[in-house]
Amino acid sequence: MQFNFEKEISKEALNALPLVQFSGKIVTIDTIAEADIAAEKLANERVLGFDTESKPVFQAGGRNRIALLQLSTLDTAYLFKTIKIGVPDSVKKILSNPEIIKAGAAVKDDVNGLRKLKSFEPAGFVELQKLSLKYGIENNALRKMAGIVLGFRISKAEQLSNWELMFFTEAQKRYAATDAWVGLLIYRALVYGEKFEI
Repeated sequence: MQFNFEKEISKEALNALPLVQFSGKIVTIDTIAEADIAAEKLANERVLGFDTESKPVFQAGGRNRIALLQLSTLDTAYLFKTIKIGVPDSVKKILSNPEIIKAGAAVKDDVNGLRKLKSFEPAGFVELQKLSLKYGIENNALRKMAGIVLGFRISKAEQLSNWELMFFTEAQKRYAATDAWVGLLIYRALVYGEKFEI
C-alpha cells in the first residue's frame, strides 16, 4: 500500500505535530568486542536506519571527524563510538554488504567521513533525500521528511552538542538513536507503505 504525501510542510505545520523520539533499547558501544557482538546481530537485518554525528565546527568549511555511527533496527539502536574504536572490521562488513540496506539522509558525506576512519567499499546505502523525490516530496531535510511521511516531528536540540565526550547524556543518546530510527521508518513508509502509529 502506498500513501500520497505532501510536497512540502510549513514550519508552522511541522511545529504543530506531536514530538516523538525513539523509545526502544539503546546500546552504546565503545569496545571492539561490543562492536563485534552488535554487528553479529545487525547482520541478520535487511534494512537499517543509518546516521553519524560529529563534534560541531563553528567556522565555514571546517568539519571534525565522525565521532559516532548509529545503526538502528525498529526496536534497538546501536551507537558505535568511532572516536574511540574507529570502524571495526565487523562493522565494516555491515557497511559493505549490499544485501543490508542502510537508509539515511545526506549519506554521502557520512560515508565519506567513515571511509576516512577505515577504507571500505560502501554498498546498500539508500539516500532518503533522493528516494523521497520519487514520491513528490520536495522538503527533504530529515526533520521535514519525518513530518511529511511519518506525521510527527523530531527534536534537533542535541544536534550541536559535543559528540566526542567520553560519556553521553541520556538526551544525546535518545537524539542519536532517533535520527537513525527515523531514517528506517521513512524508508519503510516509502518503500513498503507502512504507516507509523503514534
